[in-house]
Amino acid sequence: MIEQTIFYILAAVAVIGTLLAVTEKHPVHAILYLVTSLFSMATIFYLLMAPLVAAFEVILYAGAIMVLFLFVIMMLDLGHPEKGMAPGWREWLPALLLSAVSIASLVTVVASHHATVSAYPSPLPIREVARRLFQEHGLAVELVSLQLLFALVGALYLGKSPAPPPPLPEGKGGQRPGEGVPL
Repeated sequence: MIEQTIFYILAAVAVIGTLLAVTEKHPVHAILYLVTSLFSMATIFYLLMAPLVAAFEVILYAGAIMVLFLFVIMMLDLGHPEKGMAPGWREWLPALLLSAVSIASLVTVVASHHATVSAYPSPLPIREVARRLFQEHGLAVELVSLQLLFALVGALYLGKSPAPPPPLPEGKGGQRPGEGVPL
C-alpha cells in the first residue's frame, strides 16, 4: 500500500516538474525542473523493481544529457538582464519542494526494500544482460546511439561562433585602394 502511495506521489512530482520545465522562461531553471522530473522517474523505475533502468535514467538522462544541455545554454549566453539578480524565495520554493518530495520518496522506497526480504528473481549475469541487449534489442541500441550523436552534432553546431564575413575584394565597397587614407 505504501509503494502505491509513493508511486502516485512521484508521478505527480514528475508531471509537475515537467510542466514547470515547459513553462519556465529561464532555460537553466527549466533544465533543473526537468532533472527533478527525471529523478522522480528514476525512483519510480526503482520502485517497479528495475534498478538498472533507474541507474540509466540518472546517469544518462539526468546526468549526461542535461549537463550537455546546460553547457549549450551557457555557451550560447543569451544575455538575459535578469542574470545579475539573485533568485528570490518564490523561484526556489517549487524546486526545493519537488526535490524534497523526490528525495524523501527515494529514501522511503530504499529503506522499505532493504527492510523486507522478498523473493526477487535471481539477478542475471552481465553476459546475459549484454546478450539480450545487443541480440534481441540491437536496433533500439543503435537508434539511441544515433539520437545521442545527433544531439551532440546539434550542440556543437549551436555552440559554434559565426565566422566573420569575408573581406571585400580590392576596388569594391565604394572606395578605391588608397582613398581615404590620411597622408
